[in-house]
Amino acid sequence: MLIYGRHAVAEALAAGAALRVFVARGVRGATLAEFDRLTRSAGVPLELVPRIELDRSLKTTAHQGVAAELPELRYAEPDAPFALAEARGERPLLVALDQVTDPRNYGAIIRCAEALGAHGVVTETRRSPPLSATVAKAAAGAASHLPLLQVTNVPRYLSELKERGVWVYGSAAEAELASHEVDWDRDLVLVIGAEGRGMRRLVRETCDEVVRVPLRGRIGSLNAAAATAVLLHDIGLGRDGARAPAARNAQR
Repeated sequence: MLIYGRHAVAEALAAGAALRVFVARGVRGATLAEFDRLTRSAGVPLELVPRIELDRSLKTTAHQGVAAELPELRYAEPDAPFALAEARGERPLLVALDQVTDPRNYGAIIRCAEALGAHGVVTETRRSPPLSATVAKAAAGAASHLPLLQVTNVPRYLSELKERGVWVYGSAAEAELASHEVDWDRDLVLVIGAEGRGMRRLVRETCDEVVRVPLRGRIGSLNAAAATAVLLHDIGLGRDGARAPAARNAQR
């Protein structure tokens, strides 16, 4: 799988996700020197190739003379998020997407989820983009470090999670409950709906609670990736706050 663009390739190298880097012959010396340094630091081979070779491989001329090979993205086993949570000594935290079909949004959500401590991202077979170079580029290497699951039916999957003690929280701009008012110190899955359409009725009815991001400006909603980031940040703060008293008592 190939991604391109100087920023995207640099981020993939920083995340440890790149297998090889390709730089077009004739790029500016400063760019070549930068990627020579980055690839050496990451222990990744750098190859100089004719620019036309990149044009043909990437099917675009907008690659800025830099591309990287990433591992092919694959869906994880169903229990992979729970195994990751157990390995970290943390309560499971998943993100489930309902009708989020834009690959850039999907990739950005994967990036937010990995950076903010989630243990997996779940999509539905019929209502999600495929694992592609566009997703990998938007995820900036995070897709290689986070279990990605695909299920045939999101409402059924959420019901199965509830049977194993996982709480289901949906996100909706019109919800009465604000994210800072929730006790997040529990096993949970956060459901993010499509921009504009939100969650489907059956998905919403499966949720234990529906929460909103408190907004103070004139804009009435956030895009899916931004809402995911804010909610995951609040979940992290809530969990850290719940652990803080125990930590303080242990130090006495």
